[in-house]
Amino acid sequence: MEEIDRRIVTLLATDGRMSFTDLAKETGLSVSAVHQRVRRLEKRGVIRAYAALVDYDEIGLPLTAFVSIKPIDPSAPDDAPERLRYLTAIEACHSVAGDESYILKVRVASPLALEELLQQIRASANVSTRTTVVLSTPYDYRSPVIEKEPAPDAAEG
Repeated sequence: MEEIDRRIVTLLATDGRMSFTDLAKETGLSVSAVHQRVRRLEKRGVIRAYAALVDYDEIGLPLTAFVSIKPIDPSAPDDAPERLRYLTAIEACHSVAGDESYILKVRVASPLALEELLQQIRASANVSTRTTVVLSTPYDYRSPVIEKEPAPDAAEG
């Protein structure tokens, strides 16, 4: 990835609503050049979406938890993500290495709602769960640091 594209991605990751005019000022490109580069980054899938960051306390979902799941029957099909897709309280599902198969990030209104969600997860996917409740989040949604690609070693080429 070119340095200028890394800069554009970093700027948009920090502020997805940044205008093409502001991106042009920050990168030293023309507005049309920035527009072309952003569209190309979108087309390549480098920029997948633009989203609003929500204050979950304000919308009534103050409790965040991470739920690790593993199948009760290890020989059963690995289809937990599909079986759980309908549960909208699950914000993210990550396949992981280790004892568990997946870690789910969930947001709910209360401990009772978390308990009910855990029952739904267990019943829907035939899994056991291990839950970690988030007490506070010092930071989240950090912008990526996109490292410069190392120059090819002249001795290798």
